[in-house]
Amino acid sequence: MIVYTLLIVHGVFLYLTHKWYKKTTWMYLAVPVLLYGGERILRAFRSGSKPVQILKVAIYPGNVLTLHMSKPQGFRYKSGQYMFVNCPAVSSFEWHPFSITSAPGDNYLSVHIRTLGDWTRELKNSFAEVCEPPMGGKSGLLRADYMQGKNNPRFPRLLIDGPYGAPAQDYKKYDVLLLVGLGIGATPFISILKDIVNHMKVSEEERNIENVGKQKKKTFNTVRAFFYWVTREEGSFDWFKGVMNEVAEIDQKGIIELHNYCTSVYEEGDARSALIAMLQALNHAKHGVDIVSGTRVCTHFAKPNWRNVFKSITLKHKDSRVGVFYCGPAALTDDLRQLSLDFTRKTSTRFDFHKENF
Repeated sequence: MIVYTLLIVHGVFLYLTHKWYKKTTWMYLAVPVLLYGGERILRAFRSGSKPVQILKVAIYPGNVLTLHMSKPQGFRYKSGQYMFVNCPAVSSFEWHPFSITSAPGDNYLSVHIRTLGDWTRELKNSFAEVCEPPMGGKSGLLRADYMQGKNNPRFPRLLIDGPYGAPAQDYKKYDVLLLVGLGIGATPFISILKDIVNHMKVSEEERNIENVGKQKKKTFNTVRAFFYWVTREEGSFDWFKGVMNEVAEIDQKGIIELHNYCTSVYEEGDARSALIAMLQALNHAKHGVDIVSGTRVCTHFAKPNWRNVFKSITLKHKDSRVGVFYCGPAALTDDLRQLSLDFTRKTSTRFDFHKENF
């Protein structure tokens, strides 16, 4: 603000020209400043008209903060979209975008925030002060829950603004989905997976109503989804353990195929990871739980062979339209885009690539 003010003063006091309409600095600045001011006023109005109450807080390994909050009346969104979050206790003026990890059918809003900078670190510390170690087998390193009628912790106040569109929100128009998330980049796809699960529940309940079934088919074309989550730390799988188990339990027809990859372990077949793989197989066969992720989804080691992934989907779904959605660092973007183009040209399966980098 100081810089722009001085720039206008500098333009007004130009001594080489005396005609006011030639001192044009203020003209060039007026439009963007008005747009910026209007956007700030609109955001203050929108956030003030949509108050939220914190329902649950959990802090997981890998410095990930999970916030569950009440859904404001009339707040409608699509899976894959994001919203802006403001915490006055940290900064009154800073708004940061985060993918919504709850599904549209849920009665709450949730976000998963990884500590990667000053603002996110202060936000996590603010909520950590009111959290305690979890009791009764609940997940997370620290946790706090709101329970009506009890002496609840004093959560920092939150403001939200949104929702805003993102590439992943168009997933419903594709027959087959390939969802690829790197680390915290899995967040928009968790909402999509939950939405598919909710859709399966509704379809099962209403399968005998023919008219409803036809209507659902028009708006929800997805018949198969492949989710690849690649992360460096095995503790990261704790972030979405509940969703993974829910999908594995409800999806009896095999609509969603889940693949977890832990890159900090040597690839399968390597002698250095043979013992882990053996224990993993035994535990999964006996208890149905993976020892690495703690879920029903088996964990693979090292990075996926993306060409083999595309080849497998091509063989399973010939003449289909596949939506490839990627969220994560830019390093993998070019590889996935090129593979989508190659397999679209050389096979009868069409791959449409969409990316969201951070």
